[in-house]
Amino acid sequence: MARSVYVTGLDSGGGKSTIALGVAELLSRRVRRIGVFRPFARRAEDAIVGLLRDHYGIPPVAAATGVLYDEAAVMLGRGQQDAMIGLILERFHEVERNCDAVVIVGTDFGAPDGGEGEPTFPDELGVNLRLAGELGAPLLIVVDGDNRTVADLDAAIHAAHQAAQGHPLVALIANRVAPDYVAAKEYVDGVPVYAVPRITAVSAPTVAEVMTALQATPLLGDSPAALDRDVLAVVVGGATVPTFLDYVSDGCLVVTPGDRADLLVAAMAAHSSGLASIAGLVLTLGIEPDRRVVALIQRFRAELPVLSVRDDSYETVGRLTGLESALTAGNPRKVNAALGGFEAAVDVPELTSRLAVTRSDRVTPLMFEYELIERARRDPRHVVLPEGTEERILRAAEQLRRRGVCELTLLGPVDAVTAKARDLGLDLGIGEGGVRVVDPASSPWRSEFAATYVKLRERKGMTLEKAQDQVTDVNYFGTLMVNSGRADAMVSGCVHPTADTIRPAFEIIKTASGVSIASSVFFMCLADRVLVYGDCAVNPDPDPEQLADIAVSSAETAARFGVEPRIAMLSYSTGVSGFGADVDKVSQATALVRRKRPDLPVEGPIQYDAAVDPTVAATKLPGSEVAGHATVLIFPDLNTGNNTYKAVQRSAGAVAVGPVMQGLRKPVNDLSRGATVRDIISTVAITAIQAAS
Repeated sequence: MARSVYVTGLDSGGGKSTIALGVAELLSRRVRRIGVFRPFARRAEDAIVGLLRDHYGIPPVAAATGVLYDEAAVMLGRGQQDAMIGLILERFHEVERNCDAVVIVGTDFGAPDGGEGEPTFPDELGVNLRLAGELGAPLLIVVDGDNRTVADLDAAIHAAHQAAQGHPLVALIANRVAPDYVAAKEYVDGVPVYAVPRITAVSAPTVAEVMTALQATPLLGDSPAALDRDVLAVVVGGATVPTFLDYVSDGCLVVTPGDRADLLVAAMAAHSSGLASIAGLVLTLGIEPDRRVVALIQRFRAELPVLSVRDDSYETVGRLTGLESALTAGNPRKVNAALGGFEAAVDVPELTSRLAVTRSDRVTPLMFEYELIERARRDPRHVVLPEGTEERILRAAEQLRRRGVCELTLLGPVDAVTAKARDLGLDLGIGEGGVRVVDPASSPWRSEFAATYVKLRERKGMTLEKAQDQVTDVNYFGTLMVNSGRADAMVSGCVHPTADTIRPAFEIIKTASGVSIASSVFFMCLADRVLVYGDCAVNPDPDPEQLADIAVSSAETAARFGVEPRIAMLSYSTGVSGFGADVDKVSQATALVRRKRPDLPVEGPIQYDAAVDPTVAATKLPGSEVAGHATVLIFPDLNTGNNTYKAVQRSAGAVAVGPVMQGLRKPVNDLSRGATVRDIISTVAITAIQAAS
């Protein structure tokens, strides 16, 4: 039977999506297969089910609803409440059979269509309590803190606890609370109370959502990145330009008649100059700006959305009042903001223990990736990202900041980095205790770093004049930041070749004591497990001693990240079935590993199929503790390793995280030039963990 938790509110709203997402996040780190179930839904395609299904890759059999509100109303009208509950139970058990844990999200409260009218259930909270009991799920009750005083919220929390008497209660969560309540944490009869603040980055609608709500026509700046900006405030443009400029702010949406060319130009100038990062403009009355004005504002080269509506400004603002964003998996920025707010407010270890979910003995890719985030958050480190003007880096930096994964420094011209982030509508908190931006060319550290580099490379003919130029290279500057302790680690490679990232590390940071060779591994996230491949990125043709060191380093890296090391020294031959110089090299390396680290299980020479397939292993190497169960696979040369990891990545649909460098005194890691934002986040988390180890 799957473990389950029943998330319900006391009334309509309350932000159950954020809480359900946070609970699913905790479960995804502990079990292989999570599911989501809603006993009642307004429509077949329920928003919360869709959010969790898409974000966590939950298969259809593990994501479902019980009955629609309209169906429930008919059955209740016929006096078939028990039959309705039976139908819900039947559909729930279909989900449960395919899961290790299920997040159950209770009713929406209110009218069946979500509008005005009589509720479907006279006692909706009672229905949720009964269902939780029938489904065998402990309760997690969400209390809406929006627009409530501290006294009112405290009263609502105690009322929720009283209502749940007789039911197992995991926790009470006050959601969307005011800042002065965020720090309040208490227990009601031993049940923890958590206070999650209103997260503006989650609730704020995007420009795209505004465009849909207003049925607006885009005139300019309708790229996906531009429309993804958050709208934090609305400014109605009706005054003179000087007065108007007093009111513009970061994230504001300017609403003004389409014939106010002065305000249109002023808004564009304010955005482009950095006075305020404006979300967009809505031009009212169906008036489009003069073509000469359009030609002028296009010269600002600002990707700023300009929308047109037929309504006047008053009607337009009225339609925007109360508009909030829908939390969907398609907007990872908001998902990460929601998770960051949840994790910052909730005692994660305590809540996880109260959910009483035992960790699976198999590590899935999802479990691996989210464990990285959690481990990095526990002991945040400072990571420098040299490629500060690259869009993927900036998007990853925003999400890393929102999740509290690490402190970040971006390298590049401050104005260029700031302008790029502003054009993308990203909230990096630059200059506000958030992400730091450093320009190597103008940094006061430049002279110090040049002197350091001369000392390290004077035998190679390095002069101070050459070093002054060399250290303005972002990868050299970032590496010197790590070397000097101004950052704990570095990640680069989105737009630079691997050699440009790791050469400065070899020259400046160098290998750790007792390590003869720096090398790399990839974490290969397969459907049901994570394997470690080494070395697939750095050393072309290691000799037996180097290959043995790579194996030991790879095993230590695997263990550091929760993968139990069982080493397979790969070859085209298994055991004594083959011969030749290549087989001999692997045999010697295997013997060296056993001599250096007798505690590590190792097998070699061994072919890949015998290393990972128990059936093949039973034939080729019966009785081996590694064969068929290898987790660390060491390739004899770079040609074999690099091609194999790419073949598995592309053909098997595996997620390849890396290359992760090992053997350096301080962590420096390389990114693939095709790295996605998700890849960057995982690599930065790994690097931060290495720095903390």
